[in-house]
Amino acid sequence: MNEKDIESEHYGTFDSIKNIDSDGREFWTARKLSKILNYSEYRHFLPVVERAKEACRNSGYEISDHFEEFLDMVVIGSGAKRKLEEIRLSRYACYLIVQNADPSKPIIATGQTYFAIQTRRQELADDKEFQRLKEEEKRLFLRNEMREHNKQLVETAQQAGVRSDLDFAIFQNHGYKGLYGGLGAKDIHRRKGLKRNQQILDNMGSTELAANLFRATQTEEKLRREKIQGKTKANDTHFEVGKKVRQTIEELGGTMPENLPTPEEDLKKLECRVKSADKKMIKGSKLPERLESGK
Repeated sequence: MNEKDIESEHYGTFDSIKNIDSDGREFWTARKLSKILNYSEYRHFLPVVERAKEACRNSGYEISDHFEEFLDMVVIGSGAKRKLEEIRLSRYACYLIVQNADPSKPIIATGQTYFAIQTRRQELADDKEFQRLKEEEKRLFLRNEMREHNKQLVETAQQAGVRSDLDFAIFQNHGYKGLYGGLGAKDIHRRKGLKRNQQILDNMGSTELAANLFRATQTEEKLRREKIQGKTKANDTHFEVGKKVRQTIEELGGTMPENLPTPEEDLKKLECRVKSADKKMIKGSKLPERLESGK
């Protein structure tokens, strides 16, 4: 079985233990998840759950909203049943668990990608304000998000040993190659038919920007969480994260990023047009006298 087959099997495995409650909400149970994640005994898994709860609290969320304890009837060896403590886990809880689990287990890396992407997709799906945005507004929003997260990625990569501008260019190229099936920045630039002064990220639609945003955030988290050191390891990490995001897109039946259409308008031009429209709106309103006077 090749690596792609293993990835497919693992993604199917996480889906196979997913439950849907009467309100249509997805959830997983801790005991089944512990077995999938190759913990030999449930008691060895509980410290991971506690670390995940702490991460949940530190993120400002109510633990009870994502970790719900209950008693479940479980069949024991003789065929009889007995009550055992169980935990109902939200998708976000599962995400925190795999982020705090043993990274040496191959299934953990797959779980990190699976739950992170599913969580991010649900966040966007649940964000009614985001869904109401037009495509050009989504592009502007995601591009600004990308700028902020790229700053964090630069800082974390520097701590890992990616120091110079050339180092970072090589580091970024590894991420692109993972996500774009071997295509580097120059290849993508050429494929999009861009001019020399145009940036790749300014010429992506919202779907492509979302994939790259996820690549950046997950690479930054992995570098920091696993305390990765050295340019080579950092580059390899960026490539592997990009590759896993690509594999997940394929698993979900999505379009590969290099095959997504290039928007007609460069974001630089779009931003200028939006700013110009905002100025005209302010100038033509009845409120600006106070704004323009500085009151």
